[in-house]
Amino acid sequence: MNLIQSVEVMRQSTPLKKPFKTALRTVYRTESIIVRIQTNDGRVGWGEAPATIVITGDSLDSIHSAIVNTFTPLLIGKSLLAYERILQEIHLSMIGSSSAKAAVDMAIYDLVAQNCGLPLYQFLGGYQDQIETDFTVSVNSPKEMGEDAIRYVQEGFNVLKIKVGKDNLLEDIERIKEIRRCVGSGVKIRLDANQGWQVKDAIRTIRRMEDLGLDIELVEQPVKAGDIEGLKMVTDHVETLIMADESVFTPIQAFEVLKNRAADLINIKLMKSGGIYKAQIINHIAEEFGVECMVGSMIESRVAVTAAAHLAASKKNITRCDFDAPLMMLQDIVVGGVQYDGRVMTFPKAAGLGILDVVQSQSAVGS
Repeated sequence: MNLIQSVEVMRQSTPLKKPFKTALRTVYRTESIIVRIQTNDGRVGWGEAPATIVITGDSLDSIHSAIVNTFTPLLIGKSLLAYERILQEIHLSMIGSSSAKAAVDMAIYDLVAQNCGLPLYQFLGGYQDQIETDFTVSVNSPKEMGEDAIRYVQEGFNVLKIKVGKDNLLEDIERIKEIRRCVGSGVKIRLDANQGWQVKDAIRTIRRMEDLGLDIELVEQPVKAGDIEGLKMVTDHVETLIMADESVFTPIQAFEVLKNRAADLINIKLMKSGGIYKAQIINHIAEEFGVECMVGSMIESRVAVTAAAHLAASKKNITRCDFDAPLMMLQDIVVGGVQYDGRVMTFPKAAGLGILDVVQSQSAVGS
């Protein structure tokens, strides 16, 4: 009957190899809620939601509460054959809690694809069977960032995402000059300001980098998330591509950004959209406007990244990926799922997400 029988919720916490520093926060370990949904025929679907309070507003406690107290009563006994109804009910059941919704959403999609006997990327569209990720260079001194960049390139990454926006603008320019000097011209460089610049400062800084010939592929979220007019002003006054990230959580926000031509690209994250269901809508809207999308991730394990990677591989309009977070962790808690060969990510032949188990999670905190 494919009925949902149980929902188990666990917490995991894993140290990072090196602190992850952006304009918004410094992270020393991944902390997330792992969701395990089982059906009456024994199948298991996996999901995950990291606590990213400064971006989504979701804490471990709020994610746990939403899943256990609000979503689980809606899920128990429901048939996966009506997964559209299940996902609609989840999204309508409460305002916000996008990360908690994403965790349940990806577990549902995992189970539905398993029921169909297909890897999730094939169930969603199957555009390609492997993808490539960039690697992120955290905000530090220009010297340290240059050394990090060299190491990542030596490990096989040819696209670097550079965090900026934390200190003064001149320091940001020096950071990028040093990284470009260290890695040469054959490596793509993307910048992510995480809302750290003012509008006019962003325009001046990006233009200066253009004048210096630093060859920046794109700049992600240069200004505050809610400042769509400011985002458009930056987009209109520089030649470098501008990507909206924190400005776009929902399909409606995507439509507003796209309608106003406020950005050249959209960064979709499952933790912002509330999962694959709404993420697909955002991508379809962007595609109709002729705007390509990236799929990115928070600091999360290979559970959530596997789900996001399946989405990214399934769609033609998703042309960029930012899935390096699991490579930053000291331990890998996932058995199965998407696999890394340097920057190349490949998918298991198993149905669904292909995740077999999640280990070293801390004790269960609800069911």
